[in-house]
Amino acid sequence: MKSTILLTAALAAFAVPAPAQTAPTVAVSRVGADRIATKKGPLTVQPITHGSVVLTWNGKTMYVDPYGGSAAYAGLAAPDVILITDIHGDHLDLKTLAGLSLSKTLLVVPPAVAELLPAAYQAQARVLRNGQRLDTLGLRVTAIPMYNLPEAPDARHPKGRGNGYVLTLGGKNVYLSGDTEDIAEMRALKGIDVAFVCMNLPYTMDLQQAAQGVLAFKPGIVYPYHYRGSSGLSDVGAFKKTVNSANQKIDVRLRNWYPAGQ
Repeated sequence: MKSTILLTAALAAFAVPAPAQTAPTVAVSRVGADRIATKKGPLTVQPITHGSVVLTWNGKTMYVDPYGGSAAYAGLAAPDVILITDIHGDHLDLKTLAGLSLSKTLLVVPPAVAELLPAAYQAQARVLRNGQRLDTLGLRVTAIPMYNLPEAPDARHPKGRGNGYVLTLGGKNVYLSGDTEDIAEMRALKGIDVAFVCMNLPYTMDLQQAAQGVLAFKPGIVYPYHYRGSSGLSDVGAFKKTVNSANQKIDVRLRNWYPAGQ
């Protein structure tokens, strides 16, 4: 059921008014960015907050689930691509989108997100279902399932609604889990160089599930992200200990995804 979508035309400029949606505003207080070597120059990884990260590579800038107010992105390049994983406000944050410069931005979204985008964004959106891929700007985006277990129509994250993503760029594969549990599709991933893996109850999975999933697909580098749950922040130090006690070759990188008390 996989298909390939090729972007062959440049996007026109669009005005980007959007209705406001409640989201916290964060001060510009970011941890330092990481640089990961690829065959076509460094991949820069800039944590923002919660499930949001900014990736820069080969002169292109990619925002993942921009959230928390546009002030959190001050001083960063405008996005060439925005990847949105799901419909919830910590992933599809229309207020934050409205404050960003998006006139030349491609929005990569699952169908459920596309249905909620304001009309001003529709022509900029490319819709990917689980298993589909998009080749654009020298990189490949593949949509990966993300969902809760056990599978149920009334789950917070039912199978097929949202997308995790694998980005292929400069000979590296970067996995963004979105809101998922320790699902078979994650465990079956191959050749992942960099992974961003969620762990927050009751919305996704606990750190033990996340650790066992990571140990199954063995990324070279893994960042715990999206780790604030209903009872506060998950113990990412315990996640690192669990992973590295079983496999010391996996580089578990702990970064502060909740600056300024977010």
